[in-house]
Amino acid sequence: MSDFTTTDGIRLHYTDNGGGQPLLCLAGLTRNGRDFSFLAPHLPDQRLITLDSRGRGASGYDPDYMTYNVLREARDAIELLDHLKLDKATVLGTSRGGLLAMALAASHPERLAGVILNDIGPVVGAQGIARIMDYVGKKPKAKTLDAAAADLKAAMDRDFPGVPLSVWRRQAEYQYRATEAGLEPRYDPNLRKALLEQAATGATPDMWLFFEALRDLPLGVLRGANSDILPHETLEEMKRRHPDLIAAEVPDRGHVPFLDEPQSLPLIHRILKDAR
Repeated sequence: MSDFTTTDGIRLHYTDNGGGQPLLCLAGLTRNGRDFSFLAPHLPDQRLITLDSRGRGASGYDPDYMTYNVLREARDAIELLDHLKLDKATVLGTSRGGLLAMALAASHPERLAGVILNDIGPVVGAQGIARIMDYVGKKPKAKTLDAAAADLKAAMDRDFPGVPLSVWRRQAEYQYRATEAGLEPRYDPNLRKALLEQAATGATPDMWLFFEALRDLPLGVLRGANSDILPHETLEEMKRRHPDLIAAEVPDRGHVPFLDEPQSLPLIHRILKDAR
């Protein structure tokens, strides 16, 4: 586990394990690199790199919370590749991380060997946005990690049927830290302000333009069958615009698949093979 400092002075945390072909993993909006621990055991021969985006996980918070945006976070990913002296990498982007991958394709296509999008596309479902805004920037009601795990299972059981409580306990630890005052999210609560202000000013880029930049790259897309973030019609339009896109739907998963499912792993391995 290591840190580096961005060109605008923010300390970012990353992990870099294994050897061989590099796979850079970028997490979701409020999440961090620990999410990829479900995938890691299935890639023993991979150089697996995870990045905690600014304001998330073990990375530093930025007093100027408006830097919590897709373009700056994509630049942070490039600066990590520079720090590691990597000419290019395959990028696996979960949710927000997939938006960063599209931004990277538009700004630095020469640094990408391939892209895997985990339950994300250029259009984010309105129902999913509403659900996210209902919790971003707010403390959980639960006071302990065990209670948070039970709450996660109760809230997610419809879209993730059959996932055992032990998995939600792991996820609770990845999402929250225990303090004397209760649980704290592992991200800067000012992320909510950034989202609201960016929406109010229309600062969100046209992601379809960024998606078009993926046309010459090996591209795989995973969709949770119960997802409220990646609508089925959006995935069909993505296939139309990128005929070589490889897609897989993961049953009994909403937003987002854990990436260790039997439908997820073959697609990940296929894109890694094509990206060589």
